[in-house]
Amino acid sequence: MKPTRLIDSVNCAIEGILYAVKTQRHMRNHFLIAVVLFLGLLIMRVSALEFTLIAICVSFVLFAELINTAIEVAVDLVSPEYHPLAKLAKDISAGAVLIAAIGASVMGYLILSSYIFPVYKETLGMIGTPTEMGTLVSILIVTIAVVIMKTVIGKGTPLRGGLPSGHSAIAFSIATIVSLTTMDPVSSVLTLALAVMVSHSRLLLKLHTIREVAFGAGLGVVLTLAVLLLFRAFA
Repeated sequence: MKPTRLIDSVNCAIEGILYAVKTQRHMRNHFLIAVVLFLGLLIMRVSALEFTLIAICVSFVLFAELINTAIEVAVDLVSPEYHPLAKLAKDISAGAVLIAAIGASVMGYLILSSYIFPVYKETLGMIGTPTEMGTLVSILIVTIAVVIMKTVIGKGTPLRGGLPSGHSAIAFSIATIVSLTTMDPVSSVLTLALAVMVSHSRLLLKLHTIREVAFGAGLGVVLTLAVLLLFRAFA
């Protein structure tokens, strides 16, 4: 029955949000990111206008995810069995969420980069620019470490499967080196994005688990930084 009182309408709306949060993993991720983002905005002390713009973008992404959930529920009700049109409806609604997320990301980047990039660049400067020898040695050590770990664990090959992901380790090692070499936050973000894409491809191909990819990424970054700092200490 359609609610007749305002309080009943609000309760229904809250129940709908709670249902989406309980049943949709992406909805939970969006809310978690929103909480972390708003806490970060308070720490960075952004202006009222910037806070408002980001809040609108976050609200729009959450709105799109709720609409996507509602469409999925309605489609499942009408077409419980597989149907190409049902799949198309779900894909289109998911595409709406993706577009909203991309727009919010662009807005967040344009606003937050002026706050984050100076600190990030200063952090890169504290580590220092790697030497050519340090670069080659760090990549070589990361590769050797991956081979040794896979040999000890006894799962996968150096280029396929197992712990850790060699592709992720080397990709993030190179991204770390490029970040320190260029000292440019934009170049760093782009190379890190490429490293993430390489790691994600290993998941899509079902050659690695999330744990293996994450461990490989962390191994690549930590070993590379350790070697470069060691070279700097003895330079």
